[in-house]
Amino acid sequence: MISHLRGTLFEKSTQSIIIEVGGVGYEVFVPLSTFYALPEHHGPVSLHIHTHIREDALVLFGFSTKLEKSLFLMLVSVSGIGPKLSANILSGMGAEELLRAIASGDTDRLQAIPGIGKKTAERIALELKDRAAKFSGDSEIPPMQTPGTEAERRMEDALSALLNLGYSVKMAKAAIEKAKILVKDQTLEGLIKESLKILS
Repeated sequence: MISHLRGTLFEKSTQSIIIEVGGVGYEVFVPLSTFYALPEHHGPVSLHIHTHIREDALVLFGFSTKLEKSLFLMLVSVSGIGPKLSANILSGMGAEELLRAIASGDTDRLQAIPGIGKKTAERIALELKDRAAKFSGDSEIPPMQTPGTEAERRMEDALSALLNLGYSVKMAKAAIEKAKILVKDQTLEGLIKESLKILS
């Protein structure tokens, strides 16, 4: 069972990367939080790994921090949530903020993550609330390191949504910056709709 990989970043995309270790390339699926922490091509990389074994494949998921990996393992323990959806959830929200949202039972915040509906958000909160609270040390959830405004959070969520639709980071960010100026409806939905108009 592979639990850690240290090597050279051979190739990367927003969904998966290839780490070269001793002449062997390992494909590793990563959340956006880990993707943004990666070095440039051929730079050194070290990731915590979860090995997911299926009947027809062995799939690796990589994380830049232990917290991300722990949250991923908590999420896949929820009924109906597989490893790919768990990685998408981590892509839609920072690890500390996600931990806070789960521990406080904030289903509205969880529903803001692309791909998470009301029932899934409620299931996550119900099944993981106590574990998330214990994980934080049986005390108050740590505050976010960067407070961030509502507008900044909307932009992060819009970026995540566009990346999940297959747009590049560069294209998505440029479209969102333009949409922020043009759109009158400053909701997440309005920002995404205007960004998609720009991209089309």
